[in-house]
Amino acid sequence: MRKGIEQRIASLLKDTKTQKQLLQVHAFYIKTCSSHNRFLQAKLLGTLVSLPTPIDLHYARALFDSFPLRDTFIWNTMIRTYLYAQNPQHSVTLYFQMLLHHDDHVSVDSFSLSLVFQACGRLLDWENGTKIHTHVLKLGFAPDLFVQTALIEMYAKCGHLDYACKVLDSMEEPDLVSYNVLLVEYVRIGEIKMAHQLFNRMPQRDLVSWNTMIHGYASLGDVGTAHKLSHTDVEHIQQSNEALKLFHEMQVANVVPDRVTMLSVLSACASLGALGMGKMVHEYIERNGIGIDMKLGTSLLDMYAKCGDIDNALRMFELLDHKDVFTWSVMIMGLANHGFGEQALACFSKMITEGIKPNDVTFIGLLSACSHSGLVDKGWVCFKSMSCLYGFSPKIEHYGCMVDILGRAGLLEEARELIRTMPFAPDAIVWRAFLGACKIHKNVDLAQEATLNLLELEPHIDGNYLLLSNIYSQAKKWDRVVMLRRSMKCSTIQRVPGSSSVEVDNTVYEFVSGDKSHPKSLEIYEMLEEVLDRIQCAGYEPLTTSTVQDVDEQEKQNALATHSEKLAIAYGLLTTPPGSPIRIFKNLRVCEDCHLSIKFISKVYQRKIVVRDRNRFHHFYGGSCSCRDYW
Repeated sequence: MRKGIEQRIASLLKDTKTQKQLLQVHAFYIKTCSSHNRFLQAKLLGTLVSLPTPIDLHYARALFDSFPLRDTFIWNTMIRTYLYAQNPQHSVTLYFQMLLHHDDHVSVDSFSLSLVFQACGRLLDWENGTKIHTHVLKLGFAPDLFVQTALIEMYAKCGHLDYACKVLDSMEEPDLVSYNVLLVEYVRIGEIKMAHQLFNRMPQRDLVSWNTMIHGYASLGDVGTAHKLSHTDVEHIQQSNEALKLFHEMQVANVVPDRVTMLSVLSACASLGALGMGKMVHEYIERNGIGIDMKLGTSLLDMYAKCGDIDNALRMFELLDHKDVFTWSVMIMGLANHGFGEQALACFSKMITEGIKPNDVTFIGLLSACSHSGLVDKGWVCFKSMSCLYGFSPKIEHYGCMVDILGRAGLLEEARELIRTMPFAPDAIVWRAFLGACKIHKNVDLAQEATLNLLELEPHIDGNYLLLSNIYSQAKKWDRVVMLRRSMKCSTIQRVPGSSSVEVDNTVYEFVSGDKSHPKSLEIYEMLEEVLDRIQCAGYEPLTTSTVQDVDEQEKQNALATHSEKLAIAYGLLTTPPGSPIRIFKNLRVCEDCHLSIKFISKVYQRKIVVRDRNRFHHFYGGSCSCRDYW
């Protein structure tokens, strides 16, 4: 009779889906089972932990405390309950209480140790972690694979990678999980070189191993959601390239990628502007039936937008059945960076109509759209609506965007007043936006003020000096240019070379000014000479005011002729079919002379040329640019 009731309770627990149902089964258990059944007690607590709803810790602990005889399994289940409920401190406390109840029914096992090491790792509790490590040695669990893997994770999370490596090296036959745990931790803390070394010596690799490495490199190279498009650090470009290289090696190794892989690879494509590779990944997703959910769809439209294909980004956006605030924000940012300010604002209006509440990133996109399109009044409306309509105060990034809007429009005094009255100290981004506006409008006095403030915050960034140097050269103040150059030589300035890349046959080629490292360098320079001859016949005259050197006109023209943008375009003309688009990606702001020359190239060669620089996209065609010279 009793056995039948116990079987019935076990069956009811198996079918329990809510806490209300569990309470009913618990009441039935109390009413019908006079003797305490440890199996059912453990099942009651285990069922509570496995419910899809948040764990009720008060009920769980009351349940645990009501059991007069608790075996190891019940103790472990309660420790696990605290861990799953994001309360690792109570897991550690309960473990030490468990040691005090050590008797015939309760003894620490490998599962107890694994759980408590996970808790110590989350708490960064190095002290208790090492103390419990001594328990491992005393209790004879040192060779246990389960415990060793948990130890590796605990030491790595606590920042003691040397100890984590020692545990791994001490294992007689470390399994794939042990390697992956350390690999994940290396990537999490940004130690990508150490992660790659470990990856290379792994006896075998699974999908988790490959995804971890690809994600690691892709996230280090990710351009993110900020309104600035590209890196000033060549190393970041190399990280993205490495992610794509690993993806290729993964396929050669016959490891089938999944949705997680696709998200990382698309991020790397977006960072590099590798549209051809991005399209191949999209085709792979569709060919292999990988469902395009909201997250993957957002990643695809982000890739298309950042690779210069705004039309496909819009198509992807329209195809998505479900869109959250991140999806809408990515689309708004994409439209903004391509100079479609009015469309970005219309997209925002539709988003609000559909009941989606904007976030900080949404407004960075909106304000960037207003900046690139010269929409000063609408920029102010967006900026003020953040607090008036949507209930959150503008952050420093939003003030930076507003300074950019005012500065580009020539309202330098208004921009300066906004900087003066903002509720926090302006950062380097704000001052750099103001300095850039001073350069556009050739205001030397305000530029000097901006530079002084900027160099206090970033004394080692060469771009800050170069901006002021350009302003001095425009004003023909060559003595100040010379003094600034001398001060740069005397200090430890981080010099970031301007570079431009172009994708040909799914391979990204990078050039710097005067670059002769490419195997086809001779042909590239011959093509460049032809290009310059043809556009000069069409009316192009080099803008030598773009240079910051006090040299004769011919030397200035020679310096301008081999800028990285021109070399990349020459290679594109040399290697792509006539009439096909050329997409160039510049890590800094494109100079005025290159901007002018590309207009002529697009007309003479009848090519659409898309250039992504530090600030935005420029679509050149038929001798004009989508920015309408407002950039």
